[in-house]
Amino acid sequence: MADLARVLNEVIPHAHYVGGIVRSSLLRRDSSDLDITLPAADVASAARELGRRLKAAVFEMDAEFGVWRLVTHKGKIQIDLTAYQGKDLKADLLRRDFAFNSLAYPVSALPEIVIKPQKSGTAHVILKKLKKNLIVDYSGGLQDVAAKVINISNSRVFKEDPLRMLRAFRSSAELGFAISDKTLKQIKKDRALIVKPAGERVREELDRLFCTSKAYDNLMRMDACGLLTALFPELEPQRKCAEVYYGKGGVLKHTLDVFKRMEYLLDHLPKAFPKYAKKLAPLAENKPLYKMAALLHDIAKPATAKVKGDRLRFFYHEEKGAQMAKSVLERLHYSRADLRLICAMIGEHLRPSNLASNDVITDRGAYHFFRDLGDAGVPLLLLCWADYASYVSDAQLRRIMPKSAQRLMTIAQAQKTANVGKTLRHMQVLSLLLRKFFDTPKKVQPTRLITGRDVMAALSLPPSPKIGEILEAVAVAQVEGKVVSKEDALAFIKTLDVKEQHIRAR
Repeated sequence: MADLARVLNEVIPHAHYVGGIVRSSLLRRDSSDLDITLPAADVASAARELGRRLKAAVFEMDAEFGVWRLVTHKGKIQIDLTAYQGKDLKADLLRRDFAFNSLAYPVSALPEIVIKPQKSGTAHVILKKLKKNLIVDYSGGLQDVAAKVINISNSRVFKEDPLRMLRAFRSSAELGFAISDKTLKQIKKDRALIVKPAGERVREELDRLFCTSKAYDNLMRMDACGLLTALFPELEPQRKCAEVYYGKGGVLKHTLDVFKRMEYLLDHLPKAFPKYAKKLAPLAENKPLYKMAALLHDIAKPATAKVKGDRLRFFYHEEKGAQMAKSVLERLHYSRADLRLICAMIGEHLRPSNLASNDVITDRGAYHFFRDLGDAGVPLLLLCWADYASYVSDAQLRRIMPKSAQRLMTIAQAQKTANVGKTLRHMQVLSLLLRKFFDTPKKVQPTRLITGRDVMAALSLPPSPKIGEILEAVAVAQVEGKVVSKEDALAFIKTLDVKEQHIRAR
């Protein structure tokens, strides 16, 4: 491809690189696209000419605001051309969100554009050899970049686009910048506006925030200025619920603790599951999905809280929680697949605890667990790990993690050390289920030996729901080692009493 900086200068010498690309380049970080601003009258013709010169795909993104996008065929570089939002460059920069995003650099200065191919097949870019005396700065953005602080450029920024409130925390997490007190005060004042942006825009910001290792810290700051529960009003009732059990902050404190543990787990899989970390890594790549499941897992506890005797109970909170979570996820335009997975995790997150109420976890119990959960089985175990880990301190967690892969403690042994022992035993149950899933897959996910047609032919039965029950009986027999071949399976089904309401051995 022709030298990009030179071509841009030949076609739009009066334009400016602007916003994120300038800020990121000053921080020596690459950017996913090149943002360029220029007079409205020039945008369309410039986009078409650049498309021709760069052999790029060109299309209009937003007719109202004069936004055109180019994607080069070679290198997959994304270039966005945007009309001044205002009468000139100064007006455009002064209406941007944060001071560090209100910087511009002239295309005519010919910075070196370094292209960095990505594994995804796209490319990132960075501007090198920037001359600071040529950077256009009307808002103190250079000073903020140096001080690593996020400052609003004016008091109207959140009213003009409320999503910028969420963007402040996402930027803080990604860049490691502090958010100024002035900005936090304005967020607190404008927090109710966060319900206005489209769900998919909110989802994109949350995904980027949740991809970082600083999402928990920023959720805490969001909660401190009221933005978290303005965005998720379903969480506000948690704050005063079960304080006698969870302490000040109630269920919401627990929810955020679980989120914190999930963030730790996703960043430290080898510490939690040393033997299976490599196998779990591909499943755990979607960090935002797991963190959202953690955030919503107890969403229905306030609605289901009831005192029974001297105990506070939350009967069926997991089932109602899945229903409530579905509404939240639909609001954020989650895909159907992700929505189903998160809701399955929430709706069944007590299953491992129920298994842990038995001193022995049988192969049959593990089979039923993974059969019922399907693709949500292993993800659910990660959610449960974060849930259990939230009940112990950091020091206690570090102490018991190496013991979680050891032989399963008895219930009596676990009770001797109260909360820590209970947490360790529950973690051992999770490790045991993972061991059965990865090391003995034939016992928890047996390969079907015979088909429904085989059953009907062998037993002279017509099609009916009983065929499925018979196949399930065969699968359980495989798990228990009673059946290992097709011949065994055909012999086994002839021992079943198929005339009974429930299939059973004669």
